[in-house]
Amino acid sequence: MSFSIDTKSFAFPVLVADIGGTNARFALVDKPGAPTRMCGKTATAGHPDISSAIREAVFPETDIKPRTAIIAVAGPVTGDTIPLTNAAWVIEPLKMIADLGLQEVVVLNDFEAQALALPGYTGSDIEQVGAGAVRDASAKFVLGPGTGLGAAAMIYASDTWIPVPGEGGHVELGPVTPEDLEIWPHIERVGGRLGAEQLLSGTGLPRLARAISAYLQADRMFETAASITQAAEDNDPVAVKTLEVFARGLGRVAGDFALTVLARGGVYLTGGVTPRITRFLTDGGFRAAFEAKAPHEALMAKIPTFIVRHPDPALEGLASFARTPEAFAVDMQGRHWAGAATKA
Repeated sequence: MSFSIDTKSFAFPVLVADIGGTNARFALVDKPGAPTRMCGKTATAGHPDISSAIREAVFPETDIKPRTAIIAVAGPVTGDTIPLTNAAWVIEPLKMIADLGLQEVVVLNDFEAQALALPGYTGSDIEQVGAGAVRDASAKFVLGPGTGLGAAAMIYASDTWIPVPGEGGHVELGPVTPEDLEIWPHIERVGGRLGAEQLLSGTGLPRLARAISAYLQADRMFETAASITQAAEDNDPVAVKTLEVFARGLGRVAGDFALTVLARGGVYLTGGVTPRITRFLTDGGFRAAFEAKAPHEALMAKIPTFIVRHPDPALEGLASFARTPEAFAVDMQGRHWAGAATKA
């Protein structure tokens, strides 16, 4: 069974893990105040389960075995067995405790981990796009086009940061500009609708490119997001137009979320697609779409937007939580498991 505990401190060393459909990344926080120590990346397909991956990728990197594991997974955490959406692993925290000699395991949503990183970003961790300035102790939002479109808010209330994950990537995305109105009829629907993730993601980019190709009456077929970004570097007109429309759509959705939570602390772009389309995010189209929220253009101009440059934002978010759990109001109900030694 699982145990719901109002945790104010963790047993160190703490292992933090970002488990994706393709790769698992691990780091250690040796003690409170210690820096995040990267200690391994491995393909999920190369191991039968997470315990095997930790033994091979983490244990050779440390003389002192971790006592706590804090794990980020894509998808909801709904019980003692947590299947991954895009990989064969099933996360079983109680089995991990038994297999690895851990005292406790915490499992969070992957974009909850991304949100936990937001208050700690400094310097080269982020690159600002456009105008605006961060207002301290104000709501933030993170939006991540990767395989899908992840989203989460970070709310500040009662001197505490509160991460709020959700399925915001599935909001509707409709046409706005005259060009949009010509392109949208060519976009194939999924489940009878056009959700943002169906276009603004690695899996959505080829769908958008097919529509752009039809709109431009061009004979192009792109099967992957990578082929589109590569073709855009070679100035292929379909690929370039696809990423222009993508950036514009991402700006609109980012602006919608900024208004929803009044994110005066900034909106942050992460995910695997974002670093590959930087020039389309910084050429003005993204920011113009972000600010075009009549009657609130003046308000939107004050809200900053950023590209996250930190190489492992989810791990850094989990590490921040491990160091100072008291700084965050994280819902631990059904997401914290303890061994016999810590049940009391």
